[in-house]
Amino acid sequence: MGGNRMGEAYIGVDVGTGSARAGVFDGAGRLLASAKRPIAIWREAGEIVEQSSEDIWRATTGAVREAVVASGLPQEAFAGIGFDATCSLVVLDATSAPLPVGPSGDAQRDVIVWMDHRATGEADRINGGGHQVLRYVGGKISPEMQVPKLMWLAEHMPATFRRAGHFFDLTDYLTWRASGSRRRSVCTLTCKWTYLAHERRWARDFFESLGLRDLASDGFARIGADVVEPGTPLGDGLIPEAAAAMGLPAGVKVGAGLIDAHAGAVGTLSASLGGAHADPSTRLALILGTSACCMAVSDQPRFVDGVWGPYFSALTPNRWLTEGGQSAFGAAIDRLMRRHPAFSDASQRAGDNAYEEMERDILARAGSLSRAALLAENIHVLPDFLGNRSPLADPNVRGVLVGLDLRADRASALELYVAALTGLAHGVAQIIRTLEAGGYAFDMLVVSGGAGRSPLVRQIIADATGKPVGAPETSEPVLLGAAMLGAVAAGKHDMGSAMSAMSRLSDEIMPQGGEIARFHHRKRRAFDLMQGAERGIREIMAS
Repeated sequence: MGGNRMGEAYIGVDVGTGSARAGVFDGAGRLLASAKRPIAIWREAGEIVEQSSEDIWRATTGAVREAVVASGLPQEAFAGIGFDATCSLVVLDATSAPLPVGPSGDAQRDVIVWMDHRATGEADRINGGGHQVLRYVGGKISPEMQVPKLMWLAEHMPATFRRAGHFFDLTDYLTWRASGSRRRSVCTLTCKWTYLAHERRWARDFFESLGLRDLASDGFARIGADVVEPGTPLGDGLIPEAAAAMGLPAGVKVGAGLIDAHAGAVGTLSASLGGAHADPSTRLALILGTSACCMAVSDQPRFVDGVWGPYFSALTPNRWLTEGGQSAFGAAIDRLMRRHPAFSDASQRAGDNAYEEMERDILARAGSLSRAALLAENIHVLPDFLGNRSPLADPNVRGVLVGLDLRADRASALELYVAALTGLAHGVAQIIRTLEAGGYAFDMLVVSGGAGRSPLVRQIIADATGKPVGAPETSEPVLLGAAMLGAVAAGKHDMGSAMSAMSRLSDEIMPQGGEIARFHHRKRRAFDLMQGAERGIREIMAS
């Protein structure tokens, strides 16, 4: 371990679905400065969603440069940098040039975004094969993971597949661009590529049975032959080209990365409350962004049907990670609300503050955060617009809306928003019940991500789940988790000590009982009924 040098700072980089963000933190985990850059995205028929790795890299370096300048710190203060990103697939040729991954044929569109569901058929075929490796993804692989996407490329774009010299998870692409090292994170490969971390190997027979023999024949070099734990120092730190683009000195330590939601878990699971340190195995990390992730760690593997994992050392060394989630959280709210005429007016007027404005109106109307849920008494939402990731593991599920009328006023928009939040909260509650039936016991949920900043969202989740919800002290817990990787790479901490020393909770929101608990019991029954009806309707139409 390195010494506790005064004035050290660490940079966390978070590349989400729509933007790249960077934050500068001091050694105690306090945010000193941050910046954000947008990322382009292309959508096409057939559930195709693509991005450009070069565009992402420009956004990343621009955000880091702005945050570094805004911090006002001298160059020598920066000791380490860490990256997290969505689990999107980047495809480059042997010279590291981008390759086209879709029907457009545009080589600059070389990223298949995590939410791209073009490979649903391939995922179904994999799931019908009875492969042992599927035990470690909850029994079913998802089209959001990389192996179905690789199958799709091999079958639909064989020229791209043959020419590809590198298939990167987006996080590993970023650390490669920063450090020049092609070492991959055990987090990305275990959680999204079926790497068996507990055995330190790929399942060769699995890839060969799927027609992906070429990936196995070269020792898996194209997808990751050298696998390391998050925070491991990569190469000699920032290479000169990356350092110049970021406004940093070359040699700043670069830590092996994390998937974006996993950085939120690292930034919150051990956060102290009132000075008391927490056992991360008694908490559930809830990361609320475009999608939602529920992460739990344990000393022993827990196999829970319909929940991803267990993954060995994918989050913290020598512990097993289990990951549930909702494919759409913020994306579900946006899709639903943008269909309401009153929200369109509010969005044009308030812009990015439209939801905050709505929540102020909801609180004024309801009188308290818990009573706000009562506004959704007569409207109900099953928010599975992009399938059900957990616990049903069914990408074909779709959303349901019950209780529509002809109103188009502000009040009906507020009610619809609360109904969406309530439906999402009961989706989280269903995942928690599944995890606890599988052997977990949670005494607190700890939230991070954009939607997690909302007091209304936190209270509705507390009331729907019956669990206390802890709010992080920092406004950017995902960025903090990424910055912890930089601190580990710099030798200031190991992962466990970074999680304990650099994160704190500001408060704990308790669930309400009485009338509110009875209301949520009824909403849970409505949620279960809608879920069954949606499934039954699909079965009828398929018969």
